[in-house]
Amino acid sequence: MSSFLELGLPKPLVDALEPLGFQTPTPVQAEAIPTALETDKDLVIVAKTGTGKTAAFGLPLLARLEETKVPRGLVLAPTRELACQIADDLRS
Repeated sequence: MSSFLELGLPKPLVDALEPLGFQTPTPVQAEAIPTALETDKDLVIVAKTGTGKTAAFGLPLLARLEETKVPRGLVLAPTRELACQIADDLRS
């Protein structure tokens, strides 16, 4: 399996993943991250709970963010609780 760096994520972001326990990408992440980094199109990821979906779309989103006050990404979640969980994960 490839590493997060090999998937195209910037080194500072990959370095920030290690303390969070991320060592190797899940299959969902390995498939979604390169695609998300290469396109400006919407990304829809459908997979079971616990497969790493949040990191699969969140890491490329964070990698592509620029410092600006203008919104640069939108994550849709079906419940407030899940939206809060995703926001907390991305803040980490």
